[in-house]
Amino acid sequence: MMKLGICGLPNVGKSTLFNALTRAQNAQAANYPFCTIEPNKATVAVPDKRVDALVAKVSPKKTIYATVDFIDIAGLVRGASKGEGLGNQFLANIRECAALIHVVRCFEDENITHVDTTIDPLRDIETIETELLLADIQTLEKRLEKVQKLAKGSKDAKVIAELWQKLLAHLNSGKPASSFALPEMTEPLENAWKELGLLTAKPVIYCANVDEEAIKTGNDFSSRVERFASERHAGFSLICARIEEELQTLSEEEQREMLASYEIEESGLEKIIRQGYHTLGLCSFFTAGPDEVRAWTIHTGWKAPQAAGVIHTDFERGFIRAEVIAYDDYMRYKNEAECRAQAVLRTEGKEYVVRDGDVMHFLFNV
Repeated sequence: MMKLGICGLPNVGKSTLFNALTRAQNAQAANYPFCTIEPNKATVAVPDKRVDALVAKVSPKKTIYATVDFIDIAGLVRGASKGEGLGNQFLANIRECAALIHVVRCFEDENITHVDTTIDPLRDIETIETELLLADIQTLEKRLEKVQKLAKGSKDAKVIAELWQKLLAHLNSGKPASSFALPEMTEPLENAWKELGLLTAKPVIYCANVDEEAIKTGNDFSSRVERFASERHAGFSLICARIEEELQTLSEEEQREMLASYEIEESGLEKIIRQGYHTLGLCSFFTAGPDEVRAWTIHTGWKAPQAAGVIHTDFERGFIRAEVIAYDDYMRYKNEAECRAQAVLRTEGKEYVVRDGDVMHFLFNV
């Protein structure tokens, strides 16, 4: 499951966006299993027209979409790395996220005060990123102290300690961990890197929150954020949190009408999820039958046994082969029997790299 953390300064629209996501969760609760509603977490079904088309074709008893967890990260203010606001809580929340959605205020509204009195999206980004950097420096200094003690009796610890020294200098120069050049990763080094859980190592999607008038083309503020994201090779999405909140009060047909009235094709939620998949290198495959149509999220490039393991570890352990039909072929022909007759149902082995949209059955034996 993809976990995206929503961060940003106060009064940037972060809470409005999260409230919209929470409403989406409550509306969609039947579309995914094991729904646990927590105060700072919204689990939202991933909109996917391919799932809808498969359901229309197969008429299953149950439909399960892929899901995304959005974590609302509290307390990001200047000084958060030292515990200001809800500092320690934000550290814990960010560490469990695969990527960050950094909501940046790109609208003027005299009724909503800005913590720094004026609207300056790049200054706001710097404020947040400085706090994340300071938190990482503290984390690394503590870890370095421990690993230096171990280095006297361990070759692996010595290598890691030397690398962490270079990393600390990199962070102290104001650069994020994501831009640090790691050497070829040995298992001890990979484990040590994961244990660090550095906040500035996480991919970021910069989310420019504009007013209703700017939702189609953006404005000068959002253009600055888009350029900044491009320079960082980071994700970017243009959203209007107010529109997102209103959309969640409407029926599907009313949502379509409202989006059309703004001359936009998809909601901000859909944009963010699509950007999240792209940023994290994820894709979907499907299982389809009379009992259930379901979307499964995997990393792009995974082979068939790894994909099978997402369904159940036994499927990966006892993998024999996979029956695969490309989504377009599945939709082109009347049923699976005809797909087989037309030779578009393929049998693939352990080395098959799963493609986005594959409809799959796994054969296994444990």
